[in-house]
Amino acid sequence: METTVIWLALALTIFAGLSTGIGSLIALFIKKFKDSHLCIALGFSAGVMIYISFSELLPSAVADIGFLFGNLAFFAGILFIALIDFLIPHEYIAEHMKVDKKNRKLMKAGVFIALGIAIHNFPEGLVTFMATLKDVNLGIPLAIAIAIHNIPEGIAISMPIFYATKSRKKAFMWSFLSGVAEPVGAVIGFLLLSPFLTPMLLSAILAFVAGIMVFISFDELLPLTFKGENSHLSIVGIIMGMFVMALSLYLL
Repeated sequence: METTVIWLALALTIFAGLSTGIGSLIALFIKKFKDSHLCIALGFSAGVMIYISFSELLPSAVADIGFLFGNLAFFAGILFIALIDFLIPHEYIAEHMKVDKKNRKLMKAGVFIALGIAIHNFPEGLVTFMATLKDVNLGIPLAIAIAIHNIPEGIAISMPIFYATKSRKKAFMWSFLSGVAEPVGAVIGFLLLSPFLTPMLLSAILAFVAGIMVFISFDELLPLTFKGENSHLSIVGIIMGMFVMALSLYLL
């Protein structure tokens, strides 16, 4: 295999992954903190994660490995993130990020979104990398399409963290780090996992990730979204998130 093709595959994967940072730049355009903006942003985040889980990740897994194993992997993902939610001292995260008590739940939600999307990006990066190695003409449009639908994921990560910390730098950092998971997944997959990574295992991983993102949406995002007086705006945000992801998946 030519070294040039390997470097091109890595470059395309980095481009696709770090497009989450483009989405996070929306924080730079917000001058005042308003509850209405936050409700829309949290709803948007939930819409993105729920839609991609139930319209792409879980159905793809069920089609590849069957209803039973696909759903076992899905609920295993829910159980996994629930255990993390129970075991990890979230107060430490909030204190480390210098977040006041009022916004600690918001910060926790943002960190969990970043975790869920980073895990989702890991196999996505591997797919982009391997597709490019197989056929550059397939890898280039795939990387562009993934970059497009990584932009709303970047928004989903950055907004809760931005509102919790009032820091554009921290919002961008978490979004950027979640995108880094994509090239990291490509490199690890190429060096270590390729001999063991079967299509069935990759499909199970995608269902597992779907479970993680659904749990985050229902346990972290939606309760925060419907706490205030702007519940109708939250619904608007959810629908917007779903629509944007549907559009990006259509382009994919």
